[in-house]
Amino acid sequence: MNRKLTFALYFGNRGFFPASLIASARKELVEAVEKQGHNVLIMDEAATRYGAVETKQEGDVYAAWLASHRGEYQGVILSLPNFGDENGAVAALKNAGVPILLQAYPDELDKMSPELRRDSFCGKFSIMDVFFQHQIAFTTFKPHTSHPSGEVFARQLADFAAVCRVVGSVKGMRVGMVGARTSPFKTVRTDELTLERHGVTVETFDMSEVIARTKALAADDAALAAKLTTLKNYTGFKNVPAQNFENIARLAVVFDQIVAEGELQAIAVRCWIELQKELGISPCVLLSEMNDRGVVAACETDVANAVAMYALQQASASPATLLDWNNNYEDQENKCIVFHCGPVPQSMMVSKGEVVDHSILLTTVGPGCSYGCNVGRIRPMDVTYGGLLTENGKVKMYLGEGKITGDKIPADFFGCAGVLETADLQNTLYTIGYQGHRHHVAMTQGHLQVALLEALSRYLGFEVTTV
Repeated sequence: MNRKLTFALYFGNRGFFPASLIASARKELVEAVEKQGHNVLIMDEAATRYGAVETKQEGDVYAAWLASHRGEYQGVILSLPNFGDENGAVAALKNAGVPILLQAYPDELDKMSPELRRDSFCGKFSIMDVFFQHQIAFTTFKPHTSHPSGEVFARQLADFAAVCRVVGSVKGMRVGMVGARTSPFKTVRTDELTLERHGVTVETFDMSEVIARTKALAADDAALAAKLTTLKNYTGFKNVPAQNFENIARLAVVFDQIVAEGELQAIAVRCWIELQKELGISPCVLLSEMNDRGVVAACETDVANAVAMYALQQASASPATLLDWNNNYEDQENKCIVFHCGPVPQSMMVSKGEVVDHSILLTTVGPGCSYGCNVGRIRPMDVTYGGLLTENGKVKMYLGEGKITGDKIPADFFGCAGVLETADLQNTLYTIGYQGHRHHVAMTQGHLQVALLEALSRYLGFEVTTV
């Protein structure tokens, strides 16, 4: 998830500014990117005047160089050590095919004479203007100017890396829908064709085939032995009967096979009641473990929010989960309990969970037939949350930020839960309810709304509401 990115560097120039500004920028920007652990691609200094771009002809040179490295970079950083040239920038980057970050150097009040001033502040507006005219998508963060060696640009670069991870991953992702949507859950209906037109492919897998493969797995299968060990080390199974535990591991092996066969980045599973009737288990803890190792796993065949989870996961470079907007928290209007039966990754929990029989399904399938819920509590942390739906050919998403608090939840509260605090929660619920969003909410660690809004709305064509 936290993979190293490669950024192609572009330097704009306007000829009457001193060459020293370009030379220092080439050094400073490389250092800033590498300091965050990323790689750079930088055109040879001899390829154009100063290794920068001032004219359309130099822009063509840069475009050819960039094309020769297609597939090697996930984003472009357009740096303006001085005013820069907008025509050269258009020629150079109109076919970049990846997010473009605009970075402009700040002027200093004691260096405003003609031979020292930069005017990058103004030049950035010109680049933005012509990119808008040519419909070249670009990214800029507040404040308008920032020096590569400063903390402000470090934050902007971190946000841009999140943008690039989301854009490069969500467009082209493949989601596996394991089992058909159960009829009572019309809340998770989604339009596969709309997702496809936004770069997301849905592949379907029949639950009867999944169950048959689970039962047919040989007792001496090496993958089964390895999975039994993995799960024993992952969370607590002390109260789970041996056969139920083995069936959980068997299903885990089949899930892994499906992910490999379908080349999937995410799955959304029909989690009841066939698995309980046929195998005596619930898949909750398996979804938890998969989320922890970077394979997004949603319950209740919520394909749309599996996409939301994947976007959040890529932005944070850490696991995401899917929860219910579930309970009020006493009379505190900006707090509520978010919960699910156990797909929360262990890394987002206070401590290891304990796998139990699914108490909510006991009246339906009977005791001993639904082991797999991973009971525990979500640890305190800053979070970004969101939800996704399809409507009339559009992909719509909401995004918000808040925190999981350390507030107490009763010991007998079932599943894995936490108290979410977010500004004006009541208006958030009002907004997402009227927009038709699900009772589910995807969530990941950190405050990432700015980067996600940029990636999803500007580059992927989602309609995003911030709450």
